Amino acid sequence: MSNAIRIHRHALSGHSHRVELFASLAGIKYQLIDVDLVNGEHKKESFLALNPAGQVPVVEDGDNVIADSNAILVYLARQYAPQWLPEDPVQEAEVQKFLSIAAGEIANGPAAARLVNVFGANLDTQRAHAVAQVAFERLEQHLNGRKWLVGNTPSIADVAIYSYTAHAPEGNVSLDSYPNVRALLARIEGLPGFVHMQTTKVGLVA
Repeated sequence: MSNAIRIHRHALSGHSHRVELFASLAGIKYQLIDVDLVNGEHKKESFLALNPAGQVPVVEDGDNVIADSNAILVYLARQYAPQWLPEDPVQEAEVQKFLSIAAGEIANGPAAARLVNVFGANLDTQRAHAVAQVAFERLEQHLNGRKWLVGNTPSIADVAIYSYTAHAPEGNVSLDSYPNVRALLARIEGLPGFVHMQTTKVGLVA
């Protein structure tokens, strides 16, 4: 596939999915490269040359190699889809706030609960559920009277929180009490180019 970015990912990784989702929503040509986490491919020299942290996702765009899903979202928006990252300093700061929430409360809440429930990770389930509740209550309140997390159009903030929020029930974290959050997820799913994350267990996730 010519002129396509290469997304090194695992199919069950929400961090990987948010990158694939954004590329698809933004109309960016991409090629998926599956990384065999079960057999330790992410710890081999060839992959560590791309990302010394040994984590997916990693994006190759010509000579540019970008790791960390939120960093990738910012890069792709700046490079190919600037309408997804506001130029207004206040709104851009708001986007960064939600990227931090995605990397903090969402990762340590619903994402961690999913790791425990689906993949048997040795994490504190009670803490994960408590963090998830705080995160979703915060999002629910913020979304009162709003269609999107920042401004009047979708941004990478919405993409960043989507994957692990939508899959929170896989960690026995219910979204029933958060109608605004569920409505946001539905709006994202209704966007042209939306792609689902795989739900079938095929191995360990990162």
